[in-house]
Amino acid sequence: MSSMMKAAVFVEPGRIEIVDKRIPDVGPNDALMRITTTTICGTDVHILKGEYPVVKGLTIGHEPVGVVEKLGSAVQGYKEGQRVIAGAICPNFNSYAAQDGAPSQDGSYLIPLGLCGCHGLKATAGWRFGNLIDGTQAEYVLVPDAQANLAPIPDGLTDEQVLMCPDIMSTGFKGAENANIRIGDTVVVFAQGPIGLCATAGARLLGASTIITVDGNDHRLGISQKMGADITLNFTNCDVVAEIMRLTGGRGADSSIEALGTQATFESALRVLKPGGTLSSLGVYSKDLTIPISAFAAGLGDHKINTALCPGGKERMRRLMNVVASGRVDLGVMVTHEYKLENIVAAYDLFANQREGVLKIAIKP
Repeated sequence: MSSMMKAAVFVEPGRIEIVDKRIPDVGPNDALMRITTTTICGTDVHILKGEYPVVKGLTIGHEPVGVVEKLGSAVQGYKEGQRVIAGAICPNFNSYAAQDGAPSQDGSYLIPLGLCGCHGLKATAGWRFGNLIDGTQAEYVLVPDAQANLAPIPDGLTDEQVLMCPDIMSTGFKGAENANIRIGDTVVVFAQGPIGLCATAGARLLGASTIITVDGNDHRLGISQKMGADITLNFTNCDVVAEIMRLTGGRGADSSIEALGTQATFESALRVLKPGGTLSSLGVYSKDLTIPISAFAAGLGDHKINTALCPGGKERMRRLMNVVASGRVDLGVMVTHEYKLENIVAAYDLFANQREGVLKIAIKP
């Protein structure tokens, strides 16, 4: 095996390049995964634009599907050549953050570097790939704490079928879980990109009886119906807030899920809620948010606002792949394009500019 690999790295805002990098050494608790398929996420576009800071030279990407190339000496229960995924979030489940119920906020591995306090709680630090360590848009990726984070792929599932599990499906489903959905609820999902579509599917699985999806793209709204939407609203054709209040008889929705990360969608998601309703926020925001007093009942409306970074770990991945294997959700339809790793700059251009009906791009080394 060569000592070098191809990787897509962040050079500067607006610029990602394919470079040669050394294949990482495997520590006792690590695993080296040979990537067979990865993808580009909206967060990667934020990085490309300089809206989310990472160090120059970092390999981007956080959604790995592949094969175990080499195992660390302390990693048990896996074998080389085994097909696996790993979550975008790779916590150390022995950490304070994990045992406090927030594994996605685990920065314990940063303590020796002086980058985190003694208890290892650091916002978003559980997201390591393509954020704080080299990511997955490469021929190989080093999976830390592999015993807790590698998840075997069930026989019969293709790379494309499980490609959403490491991030998009886990994030969208967490948005639905955080929305406190009960059987018979009315739920509104704002934005039907990949994460919003998964949130729609999650709301259906959790028992919502009326799911309203909102987007400005009729094609995506059509896909949302396949994911479980009962009513679709194109915000270019109607006053979404007024229409939702009409549809609910003035009551408002039990829950709303914001999956874009803008002031306008956040505010609308708050305005459509009933008193006591829950806003589940999934968007990655690049500007400060303002909460309008009228939509928030001056802080007296018993509203709940929940935020999330997608859960990781092998048990979360196992459950998500079980849902895929059961046939209850088909997320393979989201993979609309395929590019070779060497052409990833062109793939970023397509994805960032949302041309050709793109949803997700399968990147193949």
